Amino acid sequence: MKGNNYQELKLENQICFPLYAASREIIKRYRPHLDAIGLTYTQYITMMVLWEEGVISAKALGKKLFLDSGTLTPVLKGLEEKGLLRRQRSAQDERVLMVELTQAGEVLQERAREIPHKIASCTQLQPDEALSLYRLLYKILSENEQ
Repeated sequence: MKGNNYQELKLENQICFPLYAASREIIKRYRPHLDAIGLTYTQYITMMVLWEEGVISAKALGKKLFLDSGTLTPVLKGLEEKGLLRRQRSAQDERVLMVELTQAGEVLQERAREIPHKIASCTQLQPDEALSLYRLLYKILSENEQ
């Protein structure tokens, strides 16, 4: 049904659509680089946290990645099967699942080192534009934490 009565339902008036489409496009650009190291995008961002933290609870990892346990569990299982991390219950509290980087996971970090530079060079954003976008996106994400 055409007309101007439903402007709020036009795709061009939705902030969610360019966010969604841009996210898909960026992830598509990651694919060849991640295929070369045997990771999916979700596995890659999980490894990024582990490269930074070394050991982290699954709950804290999910919070950092904005992933629920139903999404995170198969990612962790897949990375564990590849020998890149280890999952084990905390000695202090068996209810807490800890995730730890393995030596093979540490070695993979070197192979992944250039990926951020390659991705940054495949966008038309200037460094200040990228920083502004980063800040705006995290502003949206931080609204969910309140």
